[in-house]
Amino acid sequence: MLIAAAAIFVGLIVLLWSADRFVDGAAATAKHAGMPALLIGMVIVGFGTSAPEMVVSALAALDGSPGLALGNAIGSNITNIALILGVTALLSPIAVKSGIVRRELPILIGVSAVAILLLLDKHLSRVDAFILLGIFVIVMGWSIMTGLKGDGDALVGELELEYEQDHMSLKMALFWLVIGMVLLTASSRMLVWGAVETASYFGVSDLIIGLTIVAIGTSLPELAAAIAATRKGEHDIALGNVIGSNLFNTLTVIGIAGAIHPLSTDSDILYRDFPVMGFLTLTLFAFCYSRASHGVINRNKGGLLIACYAAYTIWLVQSALSQASLA
Repeated sequence: MLIAAAAIFVGLIVLLWSADRFVDGAAATAKHAGMPALLIGMVIVGFGTSAPEMVVSALAALDGSPGLALGNAIGSNITNIALILGVTALLSPIAVKSGIVRRELPILIGVSAVAILLLLDKHLSRVDAFILLGIFVIVMGWSIMTGLKGDGDALVGELELEYEQDHMSLKMALFWLVIGMVLLTASSRMLVWGAVETASYFGVSDLIIGLTIVAIGTSLPELAAAIAATRKGEHDIALGNVIGSNLFNTLTVIGIAGAIHPLSTDSDILYRDFPVMGFLTLTLFAFCYSRASHGVINRNKGGLLIACYAAYTIWLVQSALSQASLA
């Protein structure tokens, strides 16, 4: 048990560190290749912040742990909205100015609905997975085109300022790109093994571990990015990172895991976790489109999001205790 716990702890630390190095290397390499700052922010950094979820879920699928693969993706979505945006809003109210961000929220709702429909039969086939990946390609293409045409949009300006500077040479960029990916894969393997062993030891499902420990751990890059962006006054980057991460998680993390190995789902995902994710997504939509608050996620709303996360976590703990007592 101690070895498994150490594997989770060390795996998470190395995972987060290597993901950060991977993003830095990928962004700098793209900049040297002449990619516009906007695309670096939307594509490279978007993939990078979701890299922990993608690698962990892919390896979990390979190891035959569908609960961990799906729980990581769904739990990360819940964590991103309820915990990360909640904490960020408590530190500094988030003002939504970007039309791009507002347009992507309805897409996130639609994508979430599609994922739920595909999993209603409690099975994610390779056909289902490729449908999700196909939708991702369409959404990403639309987002890039919209961003490139979005002259004067708040998000476009913030991204160009954020990623216009080169911070490392091409040689160093390639070095961190390769090292980051190697360590990302190795640490994810360590984390998956530790999570599965821990779930077995306590007699709970790997779904519970994926929704809690793994989901929080793999969402830490989004938390760091959101807090950093908000402190700089780049509110649209903070919110855009969360929305983009949830789109990545729903379409690519679940899609890649299902394409590697078809997944059978637990009924709890359909009747507990997906409804919570959907409720929080709709709540975020209401917050951003509220005329009364002018689209500002203030401290009161941040506190409400955190309260929702606390209630959900208590629900998961009770489920885990029930499973352990039956084991």
